Order: sequence, then structure tokens, then C-alpha cells
Amino acid sequence: MSFKALGLSSSLLEILEKKDYKAAYPIQEAAIPVILNGRDVLGIAPTGSGKTAGYVLPVLNTLNRKKGAKDRQVDVLVLVPTRELAEQVKEVFTRFEKGLEHSAPVMAVYGGVSINPQMKALFGISVLVATPGRLLDLVGSNAVQFDQLQTLILDEADKLLNLGFKDEMNEIFSLLPKKRQNLLFSATLNEKVEEIHQFLLRDPEVINVSPKEGNIDQIRQLAYTIAEEKKGPLLRHLIKNEDMKQVLIFTASAYKSEHVADKLHKNGIDARSIHGKKSQHARKKALEAFKAGKLRVLVATDLLARGIDIAFLPHVINYELPRSPKDYIHRIGRTGRAESSGEAITLVSPNEEHHFKVIQKKMKISVEIFDGNEITLA
Repeated sequence: MSFKALGLSSSLLEILEKKDYKAAYPIQEAAIPVILNGRDVLGIAPTGSGKTAGYVLPVLNTLNRKKGAKDRQVDVLVLVPTRELAEQVKEVFTRFEKGLEHSAPVMAVYGGVSINPQMKALFGISVLVATPGRLLDLVGSNAVQFDQLQTLILDEADKLLNLGFKDEMNEIFSLLPKKRQNLLFSATLNEKVEEIHQFLLRDPEVINVSPKEGNIDQIRQLAYTIAEEKKGPLLRHLIKNEDMKQVLIFTASAYKSEHVADKLHKNGIDARSIHGKKSQHARKKALEAFKAGKLRVLVATDLLARGIDIAFLPHVINYELPRSPKDYIHRIGRTGRAESSGEAITLVSPNEEHHFKVIQKKMKISVEIFDGNEITLA
């Protein structure tokens, strides 16, 4: 469906045309008219489905009819679980905000960086994207106010709850005006998300875009069984022999991500790691270089799986298996986004074989498996 049929303003339609957005994805087609009508929304959508633009566009459309004010009152609050996702959401808002009749300044706030510049910059902000802990710090410093809040958005609600932000979110909810629009988006609908849905949303429109309509079917999945000590050589062999230009590798720990990136770098493959123990500056610089195609390989942990949004990422490699099938989906969902294709490779050591069978069984898939031990490695 074209965006023209969804009720968006002419100024947003012009921006969409300039940015070469041709047709709405299913989650956008379903969510945009409902949000424009002021309804609460519970959106269940897989990674790469276009859900961020699905709420950004109608929210900005409403703000476009409201002249901005120079104060510390926020019109729209978006809660996210990680710094990387905060920056990603901010980028999408900024992309479409620039051409509006009335500006809607956007800002992302999160921990790991100095709070003082954030406090000063909050004056005149209309859309605030925040991680819960840092937001409460700013509230405690009287740097932000919510008396005129129109819309609350929870993005990656399942991850917010899994990371233990429930108490912080409840504290934030108590600070907000009761009359507001609530939008809750999640990759999964588990008991925790259902609980917060019952508490937060009022007569919501439930939009469920199943994985079959998303990107998983567009990803070629394959695996190599390999001895643990041969994983590094096999990884280097695959990257070099397949001439992979942009590769996202996932490990299970910060230590392993550093180790893998270091080994790749020493073998002539440009690689960096990002994980929770890295400084925000280092993480941001590495991610920017990777997105721009200036960095060949990025090695990451699961904490950052949902904050990496690259439209045409061709390769994802699981150096180590994640804990759950859901994490596996979020990892490989970094490739094959929207309607592009992608390849996900998993390296499986002998002690991981049973766990990989469990992942396949729960996902109801059968991944093509090759014997990596038969490959001649340098």
C-alpha cells in the first residue's frame, strides 16, 4: 500500500518521496492509521519489519499541527532498553522531522556519558528518546517535565522487561499525565509484556505481524560443525574466501568479542568489537564506521543485537550460540531486513550441537549443516 492512502500530511509524503520510501510495510500499513486516530496500540512485530517508522510517521504527523514551545515540557517520550537503540530511534525521528512545517526537536538520552550536557540540551525538546535509568536521573534534576506529554512509546518492550527495567518504568509511568496515547511495540508477546499491556494500554488496537510476514524467510541460514579451537581459523576462512565485505559477528561475552576482533585484526581483517564494557564513545564510533561501510567486521554481544539497524547488511555470523531461540532470531534478524535478503552462518562446536538442535526445534526450522572440520584451513 502507498503511504498516500494512510492519511499522512503532504509534508511527510514529500519527505518519504525524497527518501525513496515507495510503499508501506505491513506493520506501517496497519499501525499508521490507528495511531493517527489517537488509539493505543500493542504492536508485535519482528526485527526488520519497519516498526520504528510505523510509529514515528504518525506521531510526527500529529506534532506537525502543533507549534513547538521553548520549555522543558516533552510532547513525546520513547523508552528503549539500550543506548544504541536510543540513537537509532532518534535517527529515524530526525530523518522525517526536518521537513515539517513546525519543528519537533529530537534528543536521545542514556547513561555512560556525562549528564550535564544532556540537562542543558533538553530545553525546547519535543521528542525525547531515553533509557529508563538516565531518564529518572534527569527527572531528579528537574531537567525534564511531562505535564503536556501527548504520547508514550515503549520500543522493544520485551527487552526492557528482560533487562530488569520494570521498577524504573513503573516509576516513570507514575510521573506522566493519565490522559495520553500509549504505543507499545515488542518482538514477542510474553507474560511480562502481557502484564504491562494490561496495566498501560486502554482498549488498544492489537497488531501482530508474524515472523512469516517478516524477514526470517528471506535469510539463508546455514551452519558449520567445527571443533572449538578451529572456530577462529574457520571464521577467517569464510570471510576471506567468500569475500565478505560487511559482517556482523555475535559472541556470548564481552571477553570473547574482544578476543575474536583482536584475532581477526591480527590476521589482516579490519574488525572492532562493541559490548557493554566499552565506552559509549568507542561503541558509537565503531557502529558508525560499520554502518558507513568503513569497517569490514563488527563483533558484538547480545545486549546490542537490537540496536544495530542496517538496511542491507549481507552477513551475520554466530561465533557462539545465544542462550535462547528468541535471541537467535534477534541476532540473525540484523540481516534480511525489510525486503532485502541476507545470510546467517552459525559455528557449532561439539558441546553446542544439542543446544542448536533445540533452537531449530523451537523455531520449527531445519538449518543446512556442513562439516567444517573437512575444510582445509590455513
